Amino acid sequence: MERRQVSRVLISVSDKSKLTDFATELDSLGVEIVSTGGTSKAIKENGVNVIPVEEVTNFPEMMGGRVKTLHPLIFGGILARDSDSEDIEKHKINIFDMVVCNLYPFKEAVSKGVNLASLIEEIDIGGPSLLRASAKNHSRVAVVSDPEDYAWIIDELKSGGLTVEQRQDLALKAYRHTAEYDTTIQRELGLRFGEEGLPSSLQISGIGSPPLRYGENPHQAAIFYSDIFSSAPSVSDAVQIQGKQLSYNNLLDFDSALSIVTEFDELTAVVVKHNNPCGAASANNLEEAYDLAINTDPQSSFGGIISFNGEVSEALAKKIVSSFKEGVIAPSFTKGALEILSTKDNLRVLETGSLDNYQRNPTLRSLDKGWLLQESDEAMINIADCKVVTQRKPSSNELESLYFAWKIVKHVKSNAIVFARSKNTVGIGAGQMSRIDSVKIAEFKSIPDAKGCVMASDAFFPFRDGIDEAVKAGITAVIQPGGSMRDQEVIDAANEQNIAMVFTGMRHFKH
Repeated sequence: MERRQVSRVLISVSDKSKLTDFATELDSLGVEIVSTGGTSKAIKENGVNVIPVEEVTNFPEMMGGRVKTLHPLIFGGILARDSDSEDIEKHKINIFDMVVCNLYPFKEAVSKGVNLASLIEEIDIGGPSLLRASAKNHSRVAVVSDPEDYAWIIDELKSGGLTVEQRQDLALKAYRHTAEYDTTIQRELGLRFGEEGLPSSLQISGIGSPPLRYGENPHQAAIFYSDIFSSAPSVSDAVQIQGKQLSYNNLLDFDSALSIVTEFDELTAVVVKHNNPCGAASANNLEEAYDLAINTDPQSSFGGIISFNGEVSEALAKKIVSSFKEGVIAPSFTKGALEILSTKDNLRVLETGSLDNYQRNPTLRSLDKGWLLQESDEAMINIADCKVVTQRKPSSNELESLYFAWKIVKHVKSNAIVFARSKNTVGIGAGQMSRIDSVKIAEFKSIPDAKGCVMASDAFFPFRDGIDEAVKAGITAVIQPGGSMRDQEVIDAANEQNIAMVFTGMRHFKH
């Protein structure tokens, strides 16, 4: 295994953590160190031999440090190949075997909310150039962009140098570092410059977690990348207090459960199974809400993910552990609740912190050879603005139930139907190819029955058969978008059977 030793290094870093020990070790190995500005000062103050970059370039740093490393004697020393000996000798270029560089703290400046002029000064120019140049020439040059790599690099140098595979790994890391940096800049400047709508090109950047247990199935590998820009409460930022390692499906279900429960100001419990709600309820306390949510479909809730928009108490924890659940997510848990939940070793418990600033991100989905990006579905109706299209108007109690059902149906896979009574679900029909089949499933799931319930549909009824089936089940009022060429046929069916119907003018397809 061929190793390449390091005799000359350029160091120019913004993040100076672990730098002193690293430079001291390089100096003890006889490595010549060239450095810039503040980096040079930090190294020299600790008694390490260092050559200022201006002594190499014979040109001072200028423009407040904007120009310092952009010089042929620096980049020639980095980009020179073994085959460039003639140019090296002609221009008296001393080559570098290693470049140590990380970038101005642009992201940190964003988090501090600095003004635009100050933010612009945190856009690094020389740093990305140094990283890209040395990564390009990784066959000869080692590029170091992460202080966490210092220790093992010193160990390798003491063992004879760095292998080509190690230099390749470092080069990829450097390119990812600059790609993330550029993505951060373009995203923040887009906000600062008032760019509207979806971007004309797509760049995303995420920090990878350790590999997940598996993907949708055990034979599929998976990893989760968290959005480096988001600071709002989310599954990504939640603290896993206990339980088995999260899988791909767990994360999808936790995310869906959290998204649903944040629709409500009232104390609410939601049960999710296979990325669909199978029960939801709002009540005066979470214990009551949980019981109502579970009772929507006790069979499907077995092994489900439970979400709450309030603190989980000891009494609630006792209810949760009374039957098998995959996980629970909530803003907080009392000490007593955590002690009870800990009796179920495999139960995944995630704590989000306050949900006050919760926000949904645009939806990104992959296709073969492409991606789909859309705005998040934040729209929500005002029930008072909905159009009553039937002879009978819904009662105030029915309107309350319709509004609750509409909030839930938004999160059910299409074709979606929700039966609700007051502020809890009674039956849910999800993901069917025909709408009447979803109605039949919601009816089948209703315990003990759907008499006196209301019904929400995520999209219009193309035929009257869905209304006829709902009335047979005991539905008294319907909320749906309207917009079908057969709307009048559907309205006539409702009038014939004396049920109320309102149109929202808005649909909530969820594919």
